[in-house]
Amino acid sequence: MTDTVRTAFHGFEQIPLREYAERAYLDYSMYVVLDRALPFIGDGLKPVQRRIIYAMSELGLNAAAKPKKSARTIGDVIGKYHPHGDSACYEAMVLMAQPFSYRYPLVDGQGNFGSSDDPKSFAAMRYTESRLTPIAEVLLGELAHGTVDWTSNFDGTLEEPSWMPARLPHLLLNGTTGIAVGMATDVPPHNLNEVVSACIHLLEDPKASVRDLCEHVRGPDYPTSAEIITPAADLLALYETGHGAIRARATWKKEHQNIVITALPHQVSPSKVIEQIAAQMRAKKLPWLEDIRDESDHANPVRVVLVPRSSRVDAEQLMGHLFVITDLERSYRANFNVIGLDGRPQVKNLKAMLAEWLQFRSDTVTRRLQHRLDKVERRLHLLEGLLVAFLNLDEVIRIIRSEDEPRPVLQKRFKLSDDQVDYILETRLRQLARLEEMKIRGEQDELDSERDRLISTLGSKAKLKKLIKDELLADAKKFGDARRSPLVAREAAQALAETDLVPSEPVTVVLSEKGWVRAAKGHDVDASTLSYREGDALLAAMRGRSTQPVAFLDSSGRSYSTTAHTLPSARGNGEPLTGRFSPAAGASFQALATGEPDTRFVLASSHGYGFVTRFENLVGRQKAGKAMLTLSPGSRVVQPAPVTNVETDRIVAVTSAGHLLAFPVAELPELDRGKGNKIIEIPKAKRGTERVVAVAVVPPGGTLQVKSGTRTMSLSFRDLENYLGSRGQRGGLLPRGWQKVDGLVVE
Repeated sequence: MTDTVRTAFHGFEQIPLREYAERAYLDYSMYVVLDRALPFIGDGLKPVQRRIIYAMSELGLNAAAKPKKSARTIGDVIGKYHPHGDSACYEAMVLMAQPFSYRYPLVDGQGNFGSSDDPKSFAAMRYTESRLTPIAEVLLGELAHGTVDWTSNFDGTLEEPSWMPARLPHLLLNGTTGIAVGMATDVPPHNLNEVVSACIHLLEDPKASVRDLCEHVRGPDYPTSAEIITPAADLLALYETGHGAIRARATWKKEHQNIVITALPHQVSPSKVIEQIAAQMRAKKLPWLEDIRDESDHANPVRVVLVPRSSRVDAEQLMGHLFVITDLERSYRANFNVIGLDGRPQVKNLKAMLAEWLQFRSDTVTRRLQHRLDKVERRLHLLEGLLVAFLNLDEVIRIIRSEDEPRPVLQKRFKLSDDQVDYILETRLRQLARLEEMKIRGEQDELDSERDRLISTLGSKAKLKKLIKDELLADAKKFGDARRSPLVAREAAQALAETDLVPSEPVTVVLSEKGWVRAAKGHDVDASTLSYREGDALLAAMRGRSTQPVAFLDSSGRSYSTTAHTLPSARGNGEPLTGRFSPAAGASFQALATGEPDTRFVLASSHGYGFVTRFENLVGRQKAGKAMLTLSPGSRVVQPAPVTNVETDRIVAVTSAGHLLAFPVAELPELDRGKGNKIIEIPKAKRGTERVVAVAVVPPGGTLQVKSGTRTMSLSFRDLENYLGSRGQRGGLLPRGWQKVDGLVVE
């Protein structure tokens, strides 16, 4: 709709939809920011929290009173001050009653108010009872002393306070979280003694820097005793900028061979941590752990016992790994975005928050003193009139008895004010009879002294500061306690490598002709006796360790790798490698290798070319593999042969025509990838029919087994001298009947 001139008709206003939507959204946004999500810096409360506390005080539910049903409180809150959902309102009250959620709870709950294991498991409000805690007096104590502004409730039938006259910076003590429109707040809780100490320091030295204040406020103080491991420099930056992050870590100790977790980070559930660790154990990613038990009770709210498999398990390494993969270590966002005294939300640093709260406290104390001064002066004024009445009691009684309108006559006769005359007339006769001049003058003297003190304090900034300081110290002495969350310098936790979490066991990796892979435990496995899917058979098998990676080469010369312990058991048929990797269309897997990163292998093609390479070159994280061996058209990958010693071992290559060549490994170059050099000569005329069947590396003292059908011929290291030559030669011809070679095995 295009913009049009506003036209009023029949009591309606016509405006563009865009303008209406913009105005409505902005109004809603400001409502959420100011009246729901963000706290006021003065009392540190959101409106719903303020209304709950005020409603409880109006019901007489102070710390010394008998608790009443929570439903009674919530009914008053939503019926008189906060017309929103009862469940949300009750949850806000429950949060203020949970000692594991609030550093200094404001509500004393009787009944099931949830647990640290499940904070939302609290009972319905018709079952629980509640009252205020003693520290709530800090928020409410001066409410009736003219310290706050009052505003009408939602239907205009009642008055409610716009804020609470907090004697302590509650916003920093209990912290808060909230999400508004376009902004959020996350203020962590702090220790009362530390915050009061910082306030006093700022009172005495208004030019103090954030660094100076951080000598007192050393960091957040959560309800749990988990360690805060954020470096001091990061905490200082957080308090200087008003935003940052805090890391908390669970505490633990050794009991005999067991590891006992004694405290968890704030809002971390023990059951969730146990579930996370148990899931890792089921996935066989925590072989160091034998068992996990939850021994938490009333005496030990958090006691999670980890049972290692043996006494050789390094507890520090194990816990460091758990800190990374579970909620035993947690990061909390900090964002000091609050509504200031000017009514606007703003991110404030520590000094700005404390300075603004001290200004709020100074204004509150000034209003309290002025309110008291007004009451004292009014009382003195009334006492002055009462004293006149006492000194002229007979005349006062005569005027009251004889005059139709005694009020103006008394006022004119004794020069009294309207208030004084009203007070005299409202005084009962029997009270006048008991009045004594000394009592009146004694009360006048006391009130005169109090008035002088109030005027002196109001007129002196130094005395006002001292009064604020004394009241802060008194509250700190009454409600302060020791820090719960220790600040500890710790190095960053390190997760263990996947291979460190898996027991190193001997395995035999088996690859079938159709590209199915599996791993059998042990090195004494005869892969040829395993069962295979119909139409499939053994292609290659290699011995290794469960912690070692396994590399697979496909018909295009690309290499793919995975860890041996992730392969399926040999009890079944395994799984296709195409499910793990993404080879090119039409490519098939033709060879495999496993070993340590510096183990050398001879890679060769069926056309007689190859090179020596380290196993680490075969390992790649890409699902699509990495180019490794360059193949000429029509050639295949030959099963790689491991090298024991480059200086002494001999490479043996045999062709399908029965030609066998042995030469020193040192003659074949070492490359990272490529086609390589010629290993054995295959005449051009026979390249279409003759190919390299197998390549082996024989160490001194080793024996080469030449397989031909069901027969085996053994050649010792010395016997190979009959076939010894230089790299790239034709080699010697095997004896008649052994020229059809199926494979080579080194023992």
